[in-house]
Amino acid sequence: MNYQKLDAALATALNEVQNPETPSLTVFIHTEPVLDSTAIAVLENLGVSGVTPGKDIFTATLSANAIVQLSEQPWVQHLKLSQKLHLVNSRLNFRKLSV
Repeated sequence: MNYQKLDAALATALNEVQNPETPSLTVFIHTEPVLDSTAIAVLENLGVSGVTPGKDIFTATLSANAIVQLSEQPWVQHLKLSQKLHLVNSRLNFRKLSV
């Protein structure tokens, strides 16, 4: 596995995976801008949808084994774990805003 292509959150999540064959991690796959037919076939075989020419960022839910395989591909620039975003201040206190 090429850990240099993984962000810290993804590297940590890979260590916590129970079954490396089960697709359980949603990741962003950043590739080179122009992919050859072999690279496109690899992505499609792993279940990545929407692989079209000119696109270089893909989202997919992958197994730990698939992430290891992708990290070793020369046309993959980096892999990043997708995380749910939370609003920092989801409730506004309108009394503080009034004059």
